[in-house]
Amino acid sequence: MQIKTESQLRELYDFPKGRSKDEVFPNLDTHATHFIEISPFVVMSTVNSENKLDASPRGGAPGFVKVLSETEIVIPDFKGNNILDSISNIIQTGTIGLLFLIPGMDETLRVNGKASISTDAKYLNLFASENIPPKSCIVVTIEEVFLHCAKAFMRSKLWDDNAKIDRDSFPTMGQMLKDQLGSLEAPESREDMIKRYEKDL
Repeated sequence: MQIKTESQLRELYDFPKGRSKDEVFPNLDTHATHFIEISPFVVMSTVNSENKLDASPRGGAPGFVKVLSETEIVIPDFKGNNILDSISNIIQTGTIGLLFLIPGMDETLRVNGKASISTDAKYLNLFASENIPPKSCIVVTIEEVFLHCAKAFMRSKLWDDNAKIDRDSFPTMGQMLKDQLGSLEAPESREDMIKRYEKDL
């Protein structure tokens, strides 16, 4: 049976109880701020005017996302593939969802709000010390903040060394792209890809 209504959902799932129903806040507190300040990785979700979704990984040194206040954070748009899905979506709808991760920590931090793209010096100057400073910044006005429990990471054992694959057991990015595109060219090796990427870091 396809579930089509929330009432049908609630026939399967209980309503949230206790802390879980009270854990959403409208701004950063000390713990959420600290989480962002030591996080080196965030998944950024956006949507365009046609309701097409995109989730994009963003990374940097711990604290690369800057906390300006309890309701404002700034994400540098470092050099990528120039497809610009995420920032194009932000221009169209101005909405964003963020999932912050800290290596070794099973809990995550979720932040939802409004976003805009800015080239104002007051934002770009926050990242002036980077080897390659961003061309623009994503300015997020926070509407919701909440910690997410550890269950998904406990199930997946994501940080467990024993859960890691032998990278050589899986095709390289170059080989996968060659297969997907039907290219006749020799695939780029992992070593060459890393050297090429390092020039943009």
